[in-house]
Amino acid sequence: MVSKRVSANINKSSDKLNSLKLLAALAILIAGIVGFYYLEEQALWMRLLVVIGGTVVGALVAMQSEVGQATWHFFTSSRTELRKVVWPTRQDTLQTTLIVFVVVVLVGLFLWLVDMALLSIVRSLTG
Repeated sequence: MVSKRVSANINKSSDKLNSLKLLAALAILIAGIVGFYYLEEQALWMRLLVVIGGTVVGALVAMQSEVGQATWHFFTSSRTELRKVVWPTRQDTLQTTLIVFVVVVLVGLFLWLVDMALLSIVRSLTG
């Protein structure tokens, strides 16, 4: 019973700490954007550097939270899975593209013929 209370307290403090980290990251990002407009008389490269710096520092702070670590793990896992994909050859891609193009043209012609037939039927019925 006591261990559940301790575990619950640790989870609450951990959740608060993660929320605080994400809030700090958002504040840093907003500070970078505000800095861009505050330094409007400075050179553009300097203003962009402030925005990029705020974005990078905000991302680094966010990466310290559980959400940031889960996001990083997702991206690394996605990259690993992407490397496992067997990509089609150039010839396969060209053949598939040609088949799709031909089918689209044939379906377009068929629908055009059906449209013309329906138009002639409607014209004959309406006079």
